[in-house]
Amino acid sequence: MSANANLAPVIIKRKKVVKGGGHHGGAWKVAYADFVTAMMAFFMLMWLLNATTEQQRKGLADYFSPTIPIVRISGGGNGAFGGDSIFSEMTLPQTATGASNKNPTAADQARGATGNTLSNGDIAQNEVFESLNEMLQGHGGESLVMENALEHIVTRITDEGLVIELYSSDELQIFESGTASPTPLLRDLAVLISQVSKTVTNNIAIGAYVRAQPIVAKQNSVWELSQQRATAMRMLIEAQHIDIKRIKRVTGHADRDPIVRDPMALRNDRIEVVLLRDVPENR
Repeated sequence: MSANANLAPVIIKRKKVVKGGGHHGGAWKVAYADFVTAMMAFFMLMWLLNATTEQQRKGLADYFSPTIPIVRISGGGNGAFGGDSIFSEMTLPQTATGASNKNPTAADQARGATGNTLSNGDIAQNEVFESLNEMLQGHGGESLVMENALEHIVTRITDEGLVIELYSSDELQIFESGTASPTPLLRDLAVLISQVSKTVTNNIAIGAYVRAQPIVAKQNSVWELSQQRATAMRMLIEAQHIDIKRIKRVTGHADRDPIVRDPMALRNDRIEVVLLRDVPENR
């Protein structure tokens, strides 16, 4: 036998070390941090939606919505209308103007959204309306009750004037259900609007809208109900010693102009008080 027969075989053992594998890695921490950040942003969004009024939310939505400029002017041609537009407030064509408004004013022509320079009188009126809007919103800090009431007010400045919209919600209504009896909420809002209206001399228009009734209803009373509610709002304002000569229009619009997609939604029950623009005597 050879000398090498008694030698034991050499065994080499290699240990494989895995670094950063399995649950000891850090990738899951990044994913978890992203999830926590997203949840925090979601809860902040929910809190902001609950802490803001409908008017503020609408302003935010309008800020992020795309804007398409529309120049509402005539083409200046010399055809049948001689460059005049047939889309005027008072039916008759007006030179270099166009478009019409849902609630036409007594002005000579429409004031388009863009492409038409406002007169000094219109600019002054807009400044007055802006100050009135600030006065309305400023009353919210007086008490928690008034702050909750202001959540039922939406204002906007239009060609017609300053529109102050008072609306019902699922929590609080401005009229007793199905009637023209004002709730305490509407009475408080009427006092607030009257106080603000006394600071100016603009004429006032009142319009009432109601939600649609079921088709199976035996008698559809939306026209009568809206007119009664408009009259009730007029009486509330007059009770605050507003000059009755300033009230120029009291209208019931029935359910013809729903504000939300569902015509039977409670949000469609609303009152619009419009502080009309002052019209110069030469118009």
